[in-house]
Amino acid sequence: MTELDRRTLLRAGLVAGAGVAGGALLGGPGAIAGPAWRPAGRPVLTHGVQSGDAAADSAVVWTRADRPGRMLVEVSRRPDFRGIRQVRGPVLTPDTDFTGKVRLRGLPSAERLHYRVRVESLDRPGLASAPLSGSLTTAPATHSRRDVRFVWTGDIAGQGWGIAPDFGGMSIFRAMRQRRPDFFLCSGDTVYADNPLTETVTLPDGRVWRNLVVPEKLKVAESLSEFRGQFAYNLLDAHLRAFVAEVPQVNQWDDHEVTNNWYPGEVLTDARYTERRVDVLAARARRAFDEWLPTPQRGPLYRRLSYGPLLDLFVLDMRTYKDPNDGNTYADPGRGLLGAEQRAWLIRELTRSRATWKVIAIDLPLGLVVPDGPDAQEGVAQGDPGAPAGRELEFAQVLAAAHRARVTGIVFLTADVHYTAAHHYDPARAAVADFTPFWEFVSGPAHAGAFGPNALDGTFGPRAVFVHAPPLANTSPAEGFQHFGEVHIDAETAALTVHLRDRTGTSLWTTTLPTP
Repeated sequence: MTELDRRTLLRAGLVAGAGVAGGALLGGPGAIAGPAWRPAGRPVLTHGVQSGDAAADSAVVWTRADRPGRMLVEVSRRPDFRGIRQVRGPVLTPDTDFTGKVRLRGLPSAERLHYRVRVESLDRPGLASAPLSGSLTTAPATHSRRDVRFVWTGDIAGQGWGIAPDFGGMSIFRAMRQRRPDFFLCSGDTVYADNPLTETVTLPDGRVWRNLVVPEKLKVAESLSEFRGQFAYNLLDAHLRAFVAEVPQVNQWDDHEVTNNWYPGEVLTDARYTERRVDVLAARARRAFDEWLPTPQRGPLYRRLSYGPLLDLFVLDMRTYKDPNDGNTYADPGRGLLGAEQRAWLIRELTRSRATWKVIAIDLPLGLVVPDGPDAQEGVAQGDPGAPAGRELEFAQVLAAAHRARVTGIVFLTADVHYTAAHHYDPARAAVADFTPFWEFVSGPAHAGAFGPNALDGTFGPRAVFVHAPPLANTSPAEGFQHFGEVHIDAETAALTVHLRDRTGTSLWTTTLPTP
């Protein structure tokens, strides 16, 4: 990979040492503006390259430039780029914050491919940026039985813990990169738009955590520019940039892309906000999310991705259609986190799937109680171990429909609660019997305060088989307790092995699920 070095970032006006950078990351006070201004020299790719949603024959490639220009992508089976194919991408403009992405089509399946990206000046045709290169692995085709390996986590730069060079930056991404996964599932909280940073934080042992800080991270995000700045900030970390240049992502969102525990229609009472209509904030956040991540083109965030005959991945959206947070004990089956259309889609796609394993990516855990203040609930569960109530109703419906259709191999993956755990669910322990036993694996945070453990709700009969949580709330990344999970599906046996790992990549716990 061609490194995006500190000199390049400085030229683009995007880096300072520990403390506050002198100018804004993206527009705003301190940024160069005005229609007459044109950057000198050749274009610069300011935040590296990324890929995402890699299918058997296609993948999305992303970059950002420092000025308007035409995005050009070359792809090859070889790292020396012999036999390249070039794809003309979009013109990058201020309307998308000079970000752009291209879906490469007609790719060979189950191969590691190499790509490089340039942006050509609109003012001076032929003058292009230095190329940045990356790689990605395409998914196996429908009938191609290959090993599948991926990692997942969530919760990036939260609770005041930003990029601290003295503590090694976001080193968990180096550990995940060393696992050489086929793809990375980010289970939400891709940024923390509601968690401003301070320059320093004194740790319990007296050491000082020194954040790299930029203007967009000094307050809660409200404007489009501030939401964009959350994603730009994370990409200042060298470990993250190197990881996303080599590993395709599958991203879902949760609450902190907007604000803590949000739901549609909410009006905030938080005095830090001048714009308190959550729907307005969420629209800006979703635009920044789509611009700054290698997601598919705008549309529903819930989707199914297939990785040959062994794996179908169902990525859910538990925010966009979420009902208001309350006591979560209602009997109305029309309410919930998914909405009627997404719920029907999930049932339909699960019953149609012929993959050995059906992994459901949820951005809120199924059985853990996640309070929103003293009287309301943020997640699925509410702590009553009896019959399904509130948001449990829609998941009881999904599990029952899958059970009746004899769907097997369901596994849930999530993050959100800032510790790692393995939960086994069994109707023999549950208040409801109409489902097939399954596992839920929790892993996080990637780089944020560590918390937990949360209480388990007994409705679906969960048992905590493994838990690794800190002794104190908001334990810093300097103390460890940062986690990711790894899934490996063996091509020969179709067994699924899960490792729950710490930030160094050390396996804390593992299990192998036999072929269902």
